[in-house]
Amino acid sequence: MSTALLATVSAQTPATALGTVRLPRAVMANGQSLPAGSYTMRLSADTVAAVVGQGPDAAHWVEFVQAGQVKGKELADIVAPADAKTVAKRALPSPDQPLVQLLNGADYVRVWVNHGGTQYLVHLALAKK
Repeated sequence: MSTALLATVSAQTPATALGTVRLPRAVMANGQSLPAGSYTMRLSADTVAAVVGQGPDAAHWVEFVQAGQVKGKELADIVAPADAKTVAKRALPSPDQPLVQLLNGADYVRVWVNHGGTQYLVHLALAKK
């Protein structure tokens, strides 16, 4: 199978929904303003460039979708099931029920999704007022 055909097949694969999240404040996602509101989060078909010292599955693009349109995307750090309890300071989120937390003196929003036992952590800076 040619590389071009593989890319076409990947692009047509339906995105995996991670759940619905309500962002309490406007944030920045990959340099774009993302207003406060409810979004469906889904894994993107976009690839992530490899980072030295990390495995190929260390991060994944996540899209924020409203009314069927992608409003923004951001990289999610992926934490394997075996490592999740080491990272968590409290109970892990329920499966497919995103947990939204204000961090660092309310300067950042973390969206944490437990999907199939794999933890996706998305960190978003608050948008400037």
